[in-house]
Amino acid sequence: MFRSFSFLVFILLFATSVFSQDPKSLVIKIDAQKTAQRIDNFGAAGAWFSEGIGKNWPAENREQMAEWLFSKEMDKNGNPKGIGLSAWRFNIGGGTAEQGDSSGISDFRKRVESFLNPDGTYDWSKQSGYLWFTKKAKDYGVENLIAFSNTPPVQFTKNGLGYKTEKDYVTNLKDDKYEAYATFLATVLKHFDEEGLHFDYISPVNEPQWDWSHPVGSPAKQEGTPWKNEDIGRITRELNNALIKNKLDSKILITEAAQLDYLYGKNGHASRQIQAFFNPSNATQLTNLKHLPKLIGGHSYFTDKGDSARIAIRQHVADTARKYDVTFWQTEYSMLADGYNEGKKGRIPAIDCALFLSKVIHDDLVYGNAAAWQLWNSWEPGSADFDTRYYVIALKPANKEYTDGEVTSTKNLWALGHYSRFIRPGMQRMEIGRNDNLTPVQIAQDVMVTAYSNEKQVVLVAINYTGNPRDLKLDLTGFKLKKEFESYTTTAEKGVDMRFGKSKDWSKGIAVPARGLVTVVLEKR
Repeated sequence: MFRSFSFLVFILLFATSVFSQDPKSLVIKIDAQKTAQRIDNFGAAGAWFSEGIGKNWPAENREQMAEWLFSKEMDKNGNPKGIGLSAWRFNIGGGTAEQGDSSGISDFRKRVESFLNPDGTYDWSKQSGYLWFTKKAKDYGVENLIAFSNTPPVQFTKNGLGYKTEKDYVTNLKDDKYEAYATFLATVLKHFDEEGLHFDYISPVNEPQWDWSHPVGSPAKQEGTPWKNEDIGRITRELNNALIKNKLDSKILITEAAQLDYLYGKNGHASRQIQAFFNPSNATQLTNLKHLPKLIGGHSYFTDKGDSARIAIRQHVADTARKYDVTFWQTEYSMLADGYNEGKKGRIPAIDCALFLSKVIHDDLVYGNAAAWQLWNSWEPGSADFDTRYYVIALKPANKEYTDGEVTSTKNLWALGHYSRFIRPGMQRMEIGRNDNLTPVQIAQDVMVTAYSNEKQVVLVAINYTGNPRDLKLDLTGFKLKKEFESYTTTAEKGVDMRFGKSKDWSKGIAVPARGLVTVVLEKR
């Protein structure tokens, strides 16, 4: 009888213990000693459409766009005025704008001016619209300015155009113009250095894997040229020499790989690029150049479909970069392919696009070990409410000449802001543990959490991919933190865009709304 009673008490106690726990509660474990990569920056590009906007659109709209992207200030309610980007990408044009319709690029908004005149002189009044936003980035204190080029100036190309007319995967740069192209890039950097606009990085090639070809008479979409690994090595060495000659301290960023899997694998003229440039035993290695850090950039396009494949590709990037002691930056992404719809039909709501964007950022950081994450493109024409796959600011042009228009922020802007605003350069990503023991693929459909730390703060970003509100509990080791914390929440609800909140005790849990994002800022004592 006693033995049966004891067993009954045990069962009751066990049941009480189990069912008193909140089944929605997720415990996140963070140890101050377990660190991952150092974060360098979060950024975006201001490319297509910027020239007309920067020169002609109402000042109020342009100022609003700059504030959304660059501001670190709060409004009177504590909500961020902007997402505080720490990097901004400026496109050095190839001169297709001056060619007009004869450039072959059908969309005039994607033709770009060149500072270099046909007679070899320079015209620094060019690209004033692009530069308007770049100077705004500097004024707002954006920490990293990055200049990139899609094509050499057209006077240096084999066909006199800003893209290829033959599908042979051979660079369009004339064989005797490598030094001239490098000198051009260094001259641009030196000029803007002298004007007080310093570019920290220069990227001389872009997506070298693509052929960028359109037959004569067939409309082209943009400037571009392929490059073989050997040619990338050659222009990188020439650019390194030009930077030394001009006494510049900008660093070179390579290779802007068109897909992440080209960084470690694939076949062809521009494959296995980490090994090609950073394995000292390879003939194409570039390990001893003064201006080339052990840094490689790749684009997350076309490698985002399916949770399992997306994660595996990024793990391969991280493993290969780690083997050769190389830092990986994700330098371009928008939802070009159809992975973002995750099988859904019809128009995709803005919050769904924002959550998918956040998931790609999460996976690039956690599984790819990316030290930087940069978006393409900041603005394009389209809806702010549906299918916001290409931009964070929606444009509504007032005329076909693109001399006026309206601007609207999207949920994508604030989704990026959940990372960029409070995760500042120099912060360390922390390894985390979870009490649910989900696999990475399961986490991708549940609640994704990352954590970051510096001498003053611990910052967490939580993405709730589920249709139910969730509660986070923190199990922290080695931190001395104030109990009060700030939170910033984004949901599908109109106007709930990094909405500020303040709570008294983080140990009591952190609420994460269904299909929403929360950034938590904990202050250290």
